[in-house]
Order: sequence, then structure tokens, then C-alpha cells
Amino acid sequence: MFKILRTRLGQGHRTTKFPLEIPTLPERYRGRPDLDPKRCLDGCKACAEACPTQAVSVDGGLKLDLGQCLFCTACIDSCPEGAIRYSQDYRLATSQRSALVLTGGELKLAERMTDDLYRILRRSLRLREVCAGSCNACDLDTNVLNTVGWDLSRFGIQFVASPRHADGLLVTGAIPRNMYRALLQTYEAVPKPRIVIALGACAISGGPYLGSPEVLNGVGGVLPVDLYVPGCPPHPLTILDGLLRLIGRIRGEPPEARPSHLMDNRTHDQGTKAVDTAAVERRDRGVESHSTDESTQ
Repeated sequence: MFKILRTRLGQGHRTTKFPLEIPTLPERYRGRPDLDPKRCLDGCKACAEACPTQAVSVDGGLKLDLGQCLFCTACIDSCPEGAIRYSQDYRLATSQRSALVLTGGELKLAERMTDDLYRILRRSLRLREVCAGSCNACDLDTNVLNTVGWDLSRFGIQFVASPRHADGLLVTGAIPRNMYRALLQTYEAVPKPRIVIALGACAISGGPYLGSPEVLNGVGGVLPVDLYVPGCPPHPLTILDGLLRLIGRIRGEPPEARPSHLMDNRTHDQGTKAVDTAAVERRDRGVESHSTDESTQ
């Protein structure tokens, strides 16, 4: 027993300090694609022809639909001029389906839920996960958020076993026809007001099964969606960032990763509150912040 306790004490604090500190991502991480239409050659359609889900289009200019993108390297490998590349930007979640279509500019990130929902759900969000024909990759990366490394519950977000105890649904999978009725019944069992989150390329557009007569090409054609989290599968950091933006816990841009000696226990506790970048800057300079924002009380 003493050996176990000594080992655990030696491990220290294992929960990420996100959103006040950004975890280090591996070099091979594939984040938001960067597009440079100026590099495209006239008449070249190599990237569009190589894409397995028709996520890339060159008609009328280079475009990439994150909702259909599998984050493979087919378009990058086929482009002779390097017009498409992956960045380390994990922020991918949006509130509108149309915002997922990249044309080379900035991505319009997810916004806080509507005022009527925010008044009720901002401090406590219970979700029922529905696996509607997924390969389980999205489900596994969602489950990671419940581990000690992420500790999703510290933000007041938890997954529940019954839709009657939920505030909304988190849906994965391309929605095969034999899941249509079950998904509708689960949605109807959630008390109003309720939200719907489409997680992963399959849930957003049908993913690699897009156009198949056996699937419904995502949640959007079945239920109203409040948050789109693209990826195949989305990284846990991407999922968490989207959830925190939805409930208003992240305002604007999160601060850059900070040295561990600047992150005390008080800072970590503030991870359950909305991130005020200016307040964090003042704290690191030794200046006390006295916010009167009701969301930080």
C-alpha cells in the first residue's frame, strides 16, 4: 500500500490545465488544414480527384469541407505545389455547417449556445451519447475525456445513461437507416430545451459512406444540430474546446501554453470558469484581478 501511495505522489498532478494551458501536441498531429489558393495551378484538379470523400473542390477556387474531410493525406500527397497542408490548430468546432467549408481564410469557431439555453445549462451539462453506426473511434476519443488526464466533469459536463436525465445528445456515426427510429426516440426522450452535437465526419456528412443509400448522411438531415466537431476522429482536445465554447467557458482566444511554474493550484481551479485572457495576463504579472462578470463568480 505504501509503495502504491509513494508512486502516486511521485506522479504529481496528472490532469491537463486546459484551457489555461495548451497541452503539447505531437509533431504528427493533423490539425486544421491551411489552404493557399495562390499556389494552385490552372486546370489542376489532382487534390479533388484524390480525395476519397469529395471534401476538396477546385471549381470556383480551392475549397475544403471539414465536415467531409477524413484528415488523410491524399490531397496533400497529390498536390504538386503544396497548396494544402496540416497545421497544429486543434480548434475546429463550429456552430454552423456552412462554417466548416474552408476557402483559405479563418475558420469561424463555435459560439456560445443561445441565451435561453445558456441560462439553464451553462453550469451543468448532461449528455447522452448515441453511437449511430460509427466505427467507435469517435466514441473512444470522447471516452478519453472522462479519464483523469482530462477530467471533463470539472467543467460541469457529464455523460449520463438515460436520455431522460440528459440535456442533449452527442451523436457519432453516419446514421444508417436502421438507427433512424432509435435516434429519433432517444431525441424525443430528452427534456426540452435540448441540444444536439454532431461528432466526427460520419455524424456531420456521412464520412466515407456519403451518398450511400443505406445511410442518412449525418445528423443534420434528421435533427437540428447546435455544434459540429469535425475529424476522423476528432482529437479529445478538439472535442473539449468545442464543448467549452458551446457553454461559454472559453471567450475569445485561449492563452498560449505557459511554463508549469506559472500555473498554481488557483489557476487550475479557474479552468472550470470562463477564460479571461486579460485576467490571466495580469495574474502572471502579479496583479490581482477583480472580475465582476457573473460567469466568473
